[in-house]
Amino acid sequence: MNCCPAASTLQPPQPYWRQAAAPHSQKLTVFCDFDGPLVDVSHRYYCTYQLGLADTQEIYQERGEILHLQVLTKEQFWQMKQDRVPDVEIAMRSGLQGEQINVFLQRVVSIVNQPALLQKDKMQPGVNWALALLHSQGIKLVLVTLRCQSQAVQILQNHGLARLFSGIYGTQDSDAAYQNYAEVKTQLLTKAIAEHCSPSWQADDCWMVGDTEADILAGQALSIPTIALTCGIRSSQRLRQFQPTRIHSDLLSVAHYLLGVSQQSWVNHQ
Repeated sequence: MNCCPAASTLQPPQPYWRQAAAPHSQKLTVFCDFDGPLVDVSHRYYCTYQLGLADTQEIYQERGEILHLQVLTKEQFWQMKQDRVPDVEIAMRSGLQGEQINVFLQRVVSIVNQPALLQKDKMQPGVNWALALLHSQGIKLVLVTLRCQSQAVQILQNHGLARLFSGIYGTQDSDAAYQNYAEVKTQLLTKAIAEHCSPSWQADDCWMVGDTEADILAGQALSIPTIALTCGIRSSQRLRQFQPTRIHSDLLSVAHYLLGVSQQSWVNHQ
């Protein structure tokens, strides 16, 4: 499902620019994911799950079949998502079986990015302060997300945050974030680094911040340190399996840590 009518692939469009890229300095560049670090999608995903079950039940009622569902609580559902329990198993634990599971999964994919459900997303606590703090100290912020680029730009503009980013890189496919394609994230990050870092950039000039294995793997593929956040769609235990450089609970704690890193980097380059 494309968020832009002319889009047909997962290749990123031209990046959104706040201004021309600044000359390279010893200041850090932070490449940050959108869903998870900045935006809490848990309510949208749970509502999608509930609606998917209700729609599946209605489809089978029309066929004269009664489904006996066991609807998970939000806490149960989100813990399973954070532990990356397959959607098929979530469906089974909810009382579905056989063809019913496919009907449910198809329904979930078709509605998860509908406008009414997208409105259930909300900014994570402390994000405004964290971004403003990093920006005020000269740290370059670049958004690298699997979310549809136009959606990410619009949400950031609505919250007055787009101006803090030197670049915003996203996809043209609204399903990419839900599917979490590590390869596409790596492609986006590669492009972002090429356009925001000097040819002589070093690994300690950049950080990748995200909440999934795709973010960690993308950073590792490009040899830059990674920070995994537990406030998103993966648990701490799951994230540790991919050996990120650091694990933090939220973006504000990351901001305070990176300010220390930036100051130390400046001292080392004097």
